[in-house]
Amino acid sequence: MNERIEKAYASRPRKWVWYLTIVVIVAILMIWSGSSMESSGTTENGAKIAGNILSGIFHPDMSLFNLTKQGIPYLLLETVCIAFLGTVVGAVISIPFAFLTAQNLVPKPIAFIGRLIVMAIRTIPSLIYGLMFISVTGPGPFAGLLTMSLCSVGMVSKMYTEAIEDLDTKILESLDAAGCTTWQKIRHGILPQLAPNFASTAIYRFDINLRDATVLGLVGAGGIGAPLLFAMQSYRWNEAGAILLGLVILVLIVEFISTKIRTKLTRG
Repeated sequence: MNERIEKAYASRPRKWVWYLTIVVIVAILMIWSGSSMESSGTTENGAKIAGNILSGIFHPDMSLFNLTKQGIPYLLLETVCIAFLGTVVGAVISIPFAFLTAQNLVPKPIAFIGRLIVMAIRTIPSLIYGLMFISVTGPGPFAGLLTMSLCSVGMVSKMYTEAIEDLDTKILESLDAAGCTTWQKIRHGILPQLAPNFASTAIYRFDINLRDATVLGLVGAGGIGAPLLFAMQSYRWNEAGAILLGLVILVLIVEFISTKIRTKLTRG
């Protein structure tokens, strides 16, 4: 018995060669990637500017926390509205896309075409979409809303498709054997399985859209990004620190609430 074990151990596949090959390839890729990184060096006033940035962050201009349209609370509310409406619109549009790209519901050629469309939507960065919509509708929150909606479709529809393809078909077969109609099978067999996943995906996408909406403001698509950019370009670090403080508080609040909701959805 021991001899058989020793022979099996001796004839085991030698995977260390593959592991060593992978390590060498990764090391070569890291060295090659690092060789393309060039630094122009720091300026004479670089340390002073860095100190001013940190000082502005830790000493924000609290006078910006007012209730006017130029105040941080209003701009944060505008950012949240852009992210929320963009998530809702994108989640609704993603539902038919998800059913058309699920291979267990539609023929494979149709699902393949739908996946190509979703992949194409997901490939383009949100800033490019923002610049495109600004050229069409002009700068403002509406361009940000359209951008968030289209960007949401790319990711949300993919997640929805995975949830649909993971449906437990045995439940549908049981309902079919019980003589249920198509609507009853959808109502009692499909929706209870999909609703938690769909809602959890939409909430997760809202977290992403909230951060993207801030970046979109840098190109004029509404929100708090533009004031942040103007403050940094004008070296008004106290104002930039106040805006960043508001963003941090907002993200923490949204993250806490969304985590609680997703946990309840996951646990039923």
